[in-house]
Parts: sequence; structure tokens; C-alpha cells
Amino acid sequence: MDAPVPLFAMTGISKRYGGVKALDKASLALHAGRIHALLGENGAGKSTLIKIMSGVVQPDEGSLEFDGRAVRFPAPAAANDAGIVCIFQELSLIPDLSVADNIFIAMPPRRFGLIDRKTQRRMAEEWLALAGAEDVHPLAPVKDLPLSRRQMVEIAKALARRPRILILDEATSALTAADVGKILAVLKRLRSEGLALLYISHRMQEIEELADDCTIFRNGCNVASYPAGTKSHGEVVELMIGREYSHVFPPKPPPVQAATPPILEARGLTWTNRLRDISLAVRPGEIVGLGGLDGQGQRELLLALFGVLRGVTGEIRIEGSPVAIGGPSAAKAARIGMALIPEDRKTEGLMLPMSVRDNLSFAALGGLSTGGFIDRTAEARAVDEMLRLLAIKTEGIDVPVATLSGGNQQKVVIAKWLMMAPRIILLNDPTRGIDVGTKQEIYQLLRQLADRGVAILFYSTDYDELIGCCERVLVLYDGRIGRELAGNELTERALVGSALNIATDTEEAGYAPAIGA
Repeated sequence: MDAPVPLFAMTGISKRYGGVKALDKASLALHAGRIHALLGENGAGKSTLIKIMSGVVQPDEGSLEFDGRAVRFPAPAAANDAGIVCIFQELSLIPDLSVADNIFIAMPPRRFGLIDRKTQRRMAEEWLALAGAEDVHPLAPVKDLPLSRRQMVEIAKALARRPRILILDEATSALTAADVGKILAVLKRLRSEGLALLYISHRMQEIEELADDCTIFRNGCNVASYPAGTKSHGEVVELMIGREYSHVFPPKPPPVQAATPPILEARGLTWTNRLRDISLAVRPGEIVGLGGLDGQGQRELLLALFGVLRGVTGEIRIEGSPVAIGGPSAAKAARIGMALIPEDRKTEGLMLPMSVRDNLSFAALGGLSTGGFIDRTAEARAVDEMLRLLAIKTEGIDVPVATLSGGNQQKVVIAKWLMMAPRIILLNDPTRGIDVGTKQEIYQLLRQLADRGVAILFYSTDYDELIGCCERVLVLYDGRIGRELAGNELTERALVGSALNIATDTEEAGYAPAIGA
């Protein structure tokens, strides 16, 4: 029996950016009614491939076929007209416009030559519901929405174009667990309706649940294509990184003694209805996790500790002494020495048009300046040290940081704060949307920093990270620390039960959860 003809095929695709070969004779085939997962490390060529598919960039060589005919898309509009719609990891929404205006930005419904606002609102509600975002008001300004809801609007916008091929590039990376479940159900329905879907994600659980076919890219080449479920996790990771896969998480040292004085304490922190009487302590050399379902106050807690929020009550202590942290400048001052790695590297962590060097040195300019002038020798030495320490891959320190892969951009965000030699590091879901190899490097770095005596408070939506990296995990529920898990009690089952505020087998057996520090 002949193999089915693919709906879309790319053959021998190559693309260079200066001296860097982003794609090298790459190939890919998509079939109607199937979900094809595309895997690979950041910088493996995945983003360049989908930009060629969607008409954003042109290949240097190779051919594209759609419905058995040779095609070339000179611009994104041509790809959209053909039925190829891409949801990029970097959102394309216009913040000052409403949700409905964003969804129909290219094709608003009209009446008598004018935009039919009533019809547009009704249609926006329908597409938001199909994307699982019924709670988003179509007239709300996008800038007022949290990142997870903006991501859902982006998905609704893509569905409204009625695609034949839908490309999703880390489309669930900013979503809550509940939203991910909704989106996966939507994608399964679209598959049953005959769409071809190309799904890019570093979350193996989602790949296992969704994918029919898988292709792995490395260094711009597709190194393997196979039916989903026919390779183990270890085999997949080894194909992605090109080397033998070792254990992801570094070994944990013995627990820090409770008698060790904490470097960071919070006592009764409260803010509006988002934080409720939070008390915790982090000691030098500890990695303490923040767990729980997304949106339970974890991000607000990190922002409160860093002095971003106004109206916070309670007390923060550094090395036993009360301190007033009136803003980020006070938090990062030498007497406190705190750094915050933000959630959204694109908008909160980096200045994308500026160079790698400027992004790295920005937070530490005070320590690199004398008499108001930057010591360029000291700056170059510090930048080189960060590039080496975090193995940041870049064509040079003067290229825009926007040209780096997502994983390397995240390394720059971390390195920027390490330039200040902080004593306390607050991490807000730092590995979201980056590949397994870069994650492994970040885990090793966190362990090295803790071994040097740095205190780390680490929020993650990935339970494996919390279990693998942290000595203790404080699980938040409804703005409170509900339970503290450590040692043998720190399991996925206990984390899930605690996040849902239900009893686990551990608790039923007599474990009394600790509250706070």
C-alpha cells in the first residue's frame, strides 16, 4: 500500500545567517488529520523552519510543496492565505487594542464599509470559547491581561483564521495546568476535523499525549523521524543533544542544618487578597521551592520580596535584621544583595534591540563605573566570565540579544544578575520554554551557586524541577503557604495533593505539614 501523500512537505531546506547555518538540507512532511511534534534544543533550527513555512523568511535552497504543488511564500500574508497559520512563542498581539480587535486585526467583519463592532464582539466570544478562554472579555485591553490569558487570545486569533495547517511554537509555555488541558482538547478536536498540526514543545508529557509523529532536529538537520511512542525519553534526549544522556538533576547535598541562621526571612507578608500572612526562611546554600497551582500567589510573593509591589504589610529580615525594601534598587543594593530572574524574558528581562554586552552589564553598571564612567576593561572581563560560566552561544557580544535562541536569551537574563554577585536569588519559572540541554545547564548552575552559599527561592510550574532541585518546597494555596514538603515527603503525589489542598497518603499516615519556615 502506498504511503499517504503529505499535505505539506519541505525538502532540502537550507538557510544561513552570515556565517551561521541555521538549517542544513532539512526536510519535514505533515499529513492532514495528524499532529506532528518537532523536538530539538534551542538553536537547533526549529524556529527558522517554521518561519520559512509561514513566509517570514525565505530559504536559501530547497523546495516546498502544498497539496502536491510547488509553493513559495514571499510574505506571511501569502502563507496565511494558503491556510498556514503560526502561533509563535513571541506573541503578536497589540497591547493597546482590545481582545476582539486583536483577533480580527487582519479581517474585521464590516457593515456598510465600517467595522461591525457588535458582530466582531460576538464572533470574538465564539472563538475565545473554542480556545478555552471563555473568561476573557472581548473588549478588555490586551495590556491588562496576564501572560497566560494573552497566550489564549493568541490561540483564539489563530483559530479565527480557519487554518488548514496550524503551527504552535511553545504555545502552552505560559499557560496554567488547567488551560493546557483545554488547549490539548482543542488540538485533538482540530485533528479529528482534518487539520495538520505542527507542535513544538519541550514538555514531553504533552508530546506523549498529543503527537502522532515526531521529528528531532539538531544543528539545523533533522536527525530522526519516527511514530510517537516508539522511542524512550533517554533515546529522544540523546538524539536532541547529540551525546549520552546523564541524569538531569545534580546530586543534592545533605540538608542545610536548621540551626544555620537564615539570610532571608519573611514574617506575615500580606498584600491585598493575593498574599495572606506568608512566613518563610531561606538559609545560605539552600534551594527552596515554591509550588502549587499557578496563580496562587507565587509570583506576587517574589515581587513583594523584591520591593516591586506597593502596600505590602509584614516584615522582611536580612541576616536577622529588619529591612525596608522600597524598590528593586534597594533590593539589589550590596547590604541586601537580592536578584530577581523574571518570568517573561522578552518583556521583563531583556532589552531586545540592545547588544548582548549591554544586556549583561546593565544591572551591574554601578559596580563597573568610576566617577560616572564605565570601566570598559572591567566590563569586558566580567562579560567574558559570564559567557564562559553559562556557555552562552553568540556570534559576538555586540550582536542584538534578540538574535540569540530562547535558551541563550534566558542565560543572558540569569548572567545579568550574576554580574552583581547576589547573595539571594529569586527565580520566577526560569526554564519555561527552553530545551532540556539548557535546563540541565541551569540546574547545574543553581547547584553551584548554592554550594557557594547563595540562598535561592525557586518558583516553578514543573514538579520534576521542584523535586530534583530543591531541598524544601513551600506549597502555596490561595495566597498562603499550606504545606512544606522535604526529604522523602517531597514527591509528585504529595505536591499535587498539596496544590489541590487535599489530603495525601503521607498526611493520612501521620505527617503534619509545616506552615511557613
